[in-house]
Order: sequence, then structure tokens, then C-alpha cells
Amino acid sequence: MTANITLIESILRNRFSFFDEIRSDIDLPEKITGMAVACTLSLAAYGAVMGISHGLLQAVSSFFKLPLLFLATLLICTPSLHFFNILFGSRQTLMQTIALILTAMTTTSVLMLSFAPITLFFLLTSSQYEFFKLLNVIFFAAAGAMGIVFLRQGIRAVTEDDNANGAQTRRMIFAVWVVLYAFVGTQMAWTLSPFIGDPGQPFIVLNQVGGNFYADVIASLSELLWGF
Repeated sequence: MTANITLIESILRNRFSFFDEIRSDIDLPEKITGMAVACTLSLAAYGAVMGISHGLLQAVSSFFKLPLLFLATLLICTPSLHFFNILFGSRQTLMQTIALILTAMTTTSVLMLSFAPITLFFLLTSSQYEFFKLLNVIFFAAAGAMGIVFLRQGIRAVTEDDNANGAQTRRMIFAVWVVLYAFVGTQMAWTLSPFIGDPGQPFIVLNQVGGNFYADVIASLSELLWGF
């Protein structure tokens, strides 16, 4: 646990030194393992906080499902970023790509965990399900945006000596990949939902209702603002 905290502080305080170590292949397996553990523990804890509003079963379910959401999205999206970058001049190894993406995920998961006291506060002071759900969407969006910033900085640091001829194309690939990552992540979130649980419904492990994440967010916003 102490090693994981030290790793997290190293990423947040000295990220460019951390990126240099990734570029130099310094202790990559240890870094990847440490970040995966830090992500899993942070997301599991926040998942439990999200789910406790619907009871113990939902808290346990979300404890496992939230880390699964992020790690599954990592497995699905990493190959496309890695091999398209190689096609256009990048010299990163697959391990370096995984380490960089995990840096972003670690940042996101730790920031999510930092929101846990606020989430608990609103859980205790507000019983409005739609508000609580949208609050978590906002927290995930904010933490995810910071993770993307860290990932972009990491890719620049690690690939600064790569083939300059493909640099512009790689930047465009990254922008497209971020959109792809967001769509895969939100669809995966919808597939694994609920994470909070409708207080008017019994506990379920997976949502069998049709639709998608974006339609659900719009419906929740409409319910919160206009009551329909």
C-alpha cells in the first residue's frame, strides 16, 4: 500500500520525471503493476461509495464493476492507439503505451477517489436519484479530462525523439482515439450499469433495458430540471 501511495504521488508531483522513466524503460513491469493495483483499489472504493445509496448488495456490485469498466476499456482501446502510432513513426513499445494509458487511468481514479467525501455528503443530504446520478457523471467527466491531459503530456514526452514526419498524423490519431475511448467507455458503463441503482427498483446486477448512456443522461437532466 505504501508503495502504491508513493507511486501515485510520483505521478502527480513529478509526472515529467515519471514519463522520462517510461521513455527509458525503467522498471516498466513494476510501474504497470503498481498503477493497475492503485487504479483497482481507488475505483473499487469509489464504486462502493456510489452503490451504497441503494444498499449493501449494490455497493458490493459496484465495488467490482467500476474497476472492471476501466480495465476492460483499457484492454479494448490500447491496441488501436499503439499500432496506429507505430504505423506513423512512433517507436513506443506496447509496454510503454500501456504504462502511459495507465498513468492517465491512475490520475483519473485517484481524482475520483478524492471526490468520494463530496459524493458521500450529497448521498447523506439529498435523496434525489437523478441529481446523484448526474453528479457522478460530472465527477467522472472532470477526472477523465484530467487523465487525458496527463496522457497527452506523457505521449509528447515519450515520443519527442520519434520520427517527426508522422508527428502531426499521430496527434490526429490521438484526438480520434480519445473520442473512441470515450465512446467505448460510456458504452461499457451502460452495459455494466447500474452502478448506483434506482431506489424505486429492486437490486439488479446488470441493466437489461435498451437505450444508451447519452440518452439516459439527457433523460436524467430533463427529469431533474423539468420533472419529465
